[in-house]
Amino acid sequence: MQIKANEDVLLIIDVQNDFCPGGALAVADGDAVVPVINRLSARFEQVVLTQDWHPASHGSFASSHPGKAPFESIDLAYGPQTLWPDHCIQGTPGAAFHRDLATDKAQLIIRKGFRPGIDSYSAFFENDKTTPTGLSGYLRERGFRRVFLAGLATDFCVHYSAVDARRLGFAAVVIDNACRGIDLGGSMAAAKAQGAEAGVIKIAELA
Repeated sequence: MQIKANEDVLLIIDVQNDFCPGGALAVADGDAVVPVINRLSARFEQVVLTQDWHPASHGSFASSHPGKAPFESIDLAYGPQTLWPDHCIQGTPGAAFHRDLATDKAQLIIRKGFRPGIDSYSAFFENDKTTPTGLSGYLRERGFRRVFLAGLATDFCVHYSAVDARRLGFAAVVIDNACRGIDLGGSMAAAKAQGAEAGVIKIAELA
């Protein structure tokens, strides 16, 4: 697949300490994506990062709901919400990018999940699916047409970002060997089916 320098962007999703082994919400083998993503970054002219950036006592944390445990689901004003362990709290080491991730080439960092009462998986919208992060406008103004996605986790933030990219009219390509998933209650299979329905392209690696 040929990369078009002025039309394609590499969107690197949430490669942060808390999502890597030893972190508060570790994705199995999550740090294995770092060297793969670094090689990808060297091939793209345009690179954007996202960073989960929660205030303490965020509404998506199980600790904010007495009697609830991580990975349970509750209904909030915007719909079902999985409850997570406290993670990626603003300014903490867990919220920092993995130390080996090459970030110097990034032209934009989108922080998400900073509103206390609503979670944000997608790089484009909060979980209400209507409150924008501003990424779509940035991509359109820069003239980008296709988004290549890598990072953590395949079945949550990468998946939601890819589907929203398609919904907004961008082509979306998920690079499997640059992602790792959680697979919570069948979420990997669901993400695969929903992504295919939305027109998300999945490739094993970028040749």
